[in-house]
Amino acid sequence: MPDPVFNSRLLIDAIVLLAYFFGIVALGLWAGRRNKNLRDFALGGRSIPWWAVLGSIIAAETSAATFLGTPAEGFKTRGYFYGQLVIGTILARVVVAFTFIKPYYDYRVQSVYEFLTVRFGTKTKNMASGIFLFTRVLGIGVRLYLGGAIMVVIWRYLFPSLPVSLNTYVWGIIFVTVITTVYTAVGGIKAVVWTDLIQVVVMFSAMIFTIFLLLRHIPGGFDTVKENLGGLGNIKIFQTGWNSELPFGAALKAMFEEPYTLFAAFIGSTLVTMATHGTDQDSVQRMLTAPNYRKSQLSLILSGVMDFPIAMAFLTVGILLSVYYSVVPGATMPASDNEIFGHYIVHEMPVVFRGLVIAGVFATMMGSTSAALNALATSFTKDFYLPYIRRDATDRQTIRAARIATAVFGVLMIIVATVAANAVLHDAKLTIIPIAIGILGYTYGALLAVFLLGMLTRSRGRDGVNVVAMIVGITSVLVLCKITIPAFDPLALFRGKLIAAEWDFGWFMPEWWPTIAWPWFVFVGCVVTLAISVLFRTPPSQIAAAKAHVAAAPRT
Repeated sequence: MPDPVFNSRLLIDAIVLLAYFFGIVALGLWAGRRNKNLRDFALGGRSIPWWAVLGSIIAAETSAATFLGTPAEGFKTRGYFYGQLVIGTILARVVVAFTFIKPYYDYRVQSVYEFLTVRFGTKTKNMASGIFLFTRVLGIGVRLYLGGAIMVVIWRYLFPSLPVSLNTYVWGIIFVTVITTVYTAVGGIKAVVWTDLIQVVVMFSAMIFTIFLLLRHIPGGFDTVKENLGGLGNIKIFQTGWNSELPFGAALKAMFEEPYTLFAAFIGSTLVTMATHGTDQDSVQRMLTAPNYRKSQLSLILSGVMDFPIAMAFLTVGILLSVYYSVVPGATMPASDNEIFGHYIVHEMPVVFRGLVIAGVFATMMGSTSAALNALATSFTKDFYLPYIRRDATDRQTIRAARIATAVFGVLMIIVATVAANAVLHDAKLTIIPIAIGILGYTYGALLAVFLLGMLTRSRGRDGVNVVAMIVGITSVLVLCKITIPAFDPLALFRGKLIAAEWDFGWFMPEWWPTIAWPWFVFVGCVVTLAISVLFRTPPSQIAAAKAHVAAAPRT
């Protein structure tokens, strides 16, 4: 017979979640009710206050992969190694703020890839925009898998005797994506920014509450934590990754294979953030909604300052979870490290607060997904629909095309998330952070290279050559870094079967060559692409056209 107390608690949590979802969708629809053209849909009329832009930047980069994946990193390492990468994110934001933002405002771009059209030509722009569309769908799709992960934890809690299948993940993925796609398609960037602001408040509140709750649930509280970890002095934050006891070659190989080192923080992480916050339509678009470039710069730099306490909070949750599950008698852990935080939320948190923290999980998913959907739709509409499909489109037709594109990209993300869920089903120890960020690293080094070439020089780089250089740069990452991607068997897919498989791009590389860790991917791709493109001069006619465009553009 069903437990009435159990059922009443579930009902209360369900009401909390439904109220949250209803409120977010209503806010999103209300915020975007006056979108009249693509400028309103993509940039919100450049009328959004800097503090709202700041909250939106934080919400977009703090995805479900961060909310559930970062605690998993802290749980595994029992340290703050992952957090040292924040050093690079802060440095990169300062560089981006004073190198990239003003030119974007000067050129009055809606898609940042329009800059490449002016500087180099349409081939470079099309390649860069295509890279963004492809990579963002993959990256956010992988993150969306975690929507299925939290639903799986809830499923196991409600129906412990029933097996978990791929369908269990898929329904969670579809649920989150459909809700997010609806308010993003209708509301545009205004819906994204204002819902992001609410979601970031919910997320932070959930994390702070979780830390206090864990300390209360651990017998002996903070003293037990210190004892279990061998003292606070044993909790590591920094590591160089250099082993002086090894020969130089072996030590160098080991350092490049370790993702969380000071070298990766200062070099690799800096370039990763320069790529994501300077050349990615998803991130840059919300910066361009501020009234002027100075307020945009302020929002961007402050978001970097906020990164450190955010990362530390998420990692603290993971470290406390590792202590909790090692000292609390009878506490059961899930098979997958990705589900460790979700498992604690569903099984250990009190009623109402459990609903609020689960809402925080969905908040991070919806925040990053809505931003990506809006950016993907804007980039596709501005870079491909208007120039090649319908040049004479009216404002109404353009808005409709952007909304249709939003829905299509939502479907593609669901497909990618399903593949990611299938991979985790076959390898429960597969953590999502390296995969989610690593996907960006495969292609964003090439993207960053052409933007740096365009921003820092006036006469280097040629349109067609840039495309070849970007292809070589992407290929170099896959091969030189010995990338192995959890994917599917393409031959089996043609037979109507989805079978997990691995794609190994560096199978022929020698044994002594390192399997380079993901924070270095962008560095490798950027260096190779730059090395090729910088050898060629920009045609004088293109230089003259770029100067004329900048001179004619209104100033902010």
